[in-house]
Amino acid sequence: MKTQWLRLVCLGFALWLGAGAAHALTGADALALAAGDGDERIEALNRLSVDPDEKALALIQAMSNDAVKVQGEQVLIVADDGSATDAVTSAVVPLSDLAEDAMVNNRMRGALEAAAALRDVFGSDVERQREAAALLQRSAFQEPDAAALPVLEKALAGPLDEQARASLEQARAAMQLASEDEAQRLAAAQTLAGMGQRALRPLLLQQMEVETSPAVKAELQAALAALDRKLAVASSLSQAFTGISLGSILLLAALGLAITYGLMGVINMAHGELIMIGAYATWLVQTLFKEAFPGLFDWYLLAALPVAFITAALVGAAMERTVIRFLYGRPLETLLATWGISLVLMQGVRTLFGAQNVGVENPAWMSGSVTLMGSLTLPWNRIIIIAFAAAVLIGVTLLITRTRLGLFVRGVTQNRPIASCMGVNTARIDTYAFALGSGIAGMAGCALSQIGNVGPDLGQNYIVDSFMVVVLGGVGQLAGTVYAALGLGLMNKFLEGWAGAVLAKIAVLVFIIVFIQKRPQGIFAMKGREA
Repeated sequence: MKTQWLRLVCLGFALWLGAGAAHALTGADALALAAGDGDERIEALNRLSVDPDEKALALIQAMSNDAVKVQGEQVLIVADDGSATDAVTSAVVPLSDLAEDAMVNNRMRGALEAAAALRDVFGSDVERQREAAALLQRSAFQEPDAAALPVLEKALAGPLDEQARASLEQARAAMQLASEDEAQRLAAAQTLAGMGQRALRPLLLQQMEVETSPAVKAELQAALAALDRKLAVASSLSQAFTGISLGSILLLAALGLAITYGLMGVINMAHGELIMIGAYATWLVQTLFKEAFPGLFDWYLLAALPVAFITAALVGAAMERTVIRFLYGRPLETLLATWGISLVLMQGVRTLFGAQNVGVENPAWMSGSVTLMGSLTLPWNRIIIIAFAAAVLIGVTLLITRTRLGLFVRGVTQNRPIASCMGVNTARIDTYAFALGSGIAGMAGCALSQIGNVGPDLGQNYIVDSFMVVVLGGVGQLAGTVYAALGLGLMNKFLEGWAGAVLAKIAVLVFIIVFIQKRPQGIFAMKGREA
């Protein structure tokens, strides 16, 4: 196993670091590394890994890349162009047909990877330090061995990145559990009690089975109990975050519908396709940046947002001017007409871009995750989408309540004849409002493209949930839309952990049906004479 050879390499590091001597690459060492037997190769690797000699490091790297051949008593490094140089003298050597590849089996490859990781701990590259420290931490959690402690102590005594230092301190504590010194085991158990790493649980259980000291065993039990409490809290917080994340997605998908259906009373079955159009607009902008502006690729999403909004808004305005404006007050005809438009839009996308899904990549600043409490991992793309949903909500609220357009939309919604008598162009306001709701759907598609594939059926996954959010929150009530989206998201995720995804969906649907039966106006009732 890799952990076994990591221990061997650690032991070699400890011995040579303690000796403090440098050993240049010799022909015997090179030949032992490339063509010796198993133990001889590991011993040679131990000697050469800690050596500052560039030739030794180049040979180790070439071994990792399967670019080493043995020709007689010479060890050759083969370049990409087929030329060969002597690993010891760096002289160019003609490559014979009799030269044999240096065999790198799984045992040797694991030792090479471990040696590279351990070198990186002592290097100055921060990213490599973190990766190497994480490798040591995982190895220590899986199979701790006190033989590697001298290496960790040596690394911790030097300059280290804080994240790498934290990983190495956790690895040291895990390795101290295997120490013969009872005081070290007791201190290790006390240190591990403050960590929330899920991978520690099997390690603590394993150590409890073999532990002979009552004091250490009691401390291990306390550490295990503390770990279980932290894991339970982290699990609950993870479910809450996932629920809020789902709620933010539902909110983005439902905000546009809250305008077109909640304020205007239009049952727009093509709302999901407007989300899909925004996602495809994002994909097109990504493709453009890849081909024309590769150096600015990480910022393509900032350009895609207005493009997605404008594209979906123009499609929505065209729908309103050509079809929907003739169907106001006729909900059944509107439903059928927009359903037909949704089929046309889906088929149009299939014709233009194909029926297969297309991939949209996350920018670098949306990739990765942040880890809290040891085991709570929060993806950056989800965090940013939650913040984006909050920003869109604030923007829509300000637009509806604080702008002239919002005043006209509210006036036309509440009393169209009086608004017309006051000089408001109601037909134009209808178009603007529908375009606004459609544009918000386009921005929702832009956000959704960052968490999944984009395809012609993308909108179908959200149209039903969007209508449920608007109806549950209260028709025409933005605050109700927020409460309903977040509530359904949290309820769905917590029920999934208890009953599974299918039963959770059924339970949420039953809850909505019962709630609407008891309170038809939704969470927030419409105020005024129309209520």
